[in-house]
Amino acid sequence: MLTERLLQVTLIGTEWVLYLLIGLSVVSISLMIERVLFFRSNRLAWDKLLARVDPLLHADDTKGLAEVLRSWQGPEADVLRAGIEGARKGKAAAERLVHAALLVETQRLDRRLAFLGTLGNNAPFIGLFGTVLGIIRAFHDLSLDVKGGANVVMSGVSEALIATAAGLFVAIPAVIAFNAFQRRVSKDVNRAQAAADRLLAILVGGDDSGTDETID
Repeated sequence: MLTERLLQVTLIGTEWVLYLLIGLSVVSISLMIERVLFFRSNRLAWDKLLARVDPLLHADDTKGLAEVLRSWQGPEADVLRAGIEGARKGKAAAERLVHAALLVETQRLDRRLAFLGTLGNNAPFIGLFGTVLGIIRAFHDLSLDVKGGANVVMSGVSEALIATAAGLFVAIPAVIAFNAFQRRVSKDVNRAQAAADRLLAILVGGDDSGTDETID
């Protein structure tokens, strides 16, 4: 019968679930370290760029801005370069190009975070699945050794609950890291948006028809 076949599968136990959770935990920790280093590098890159750009923004030096952004290496400057390129076509075009560049920047910052969010949401269910498998095995063992009584069941259930604990152990750091990185993404995107808004205010101001000053 199908039930008996499924029972044989479930009697494998929870050990493979624990190995799966350990593997996911290793991947999760590695990803957290990589993202911490990435956001640190991104913040330093923006600090260096804004240290060059801010004085030019205060001085309304559009020529200097264009020169700095043209020679600057790194994706963090793409948002501001989009504003420079769009300024020749008017305010509406500049805003659209900046918006498109911000979307690309957001995708770059969001990269790999979906894994942490998914793991944080589903690791407890993986652990719970392992616990269910363990309980099934415990009651099956009781059916084979009735004399063992409650001791057989309690021993099996206690082992099965380890899977639930392991699932929570994997999920909690992943959720904390995911939320922290999401705040970091929001902060970095807002920083880029603020710099782009200041740039557009200088280049196009309230004129939708374009700028009077040529940006070479």
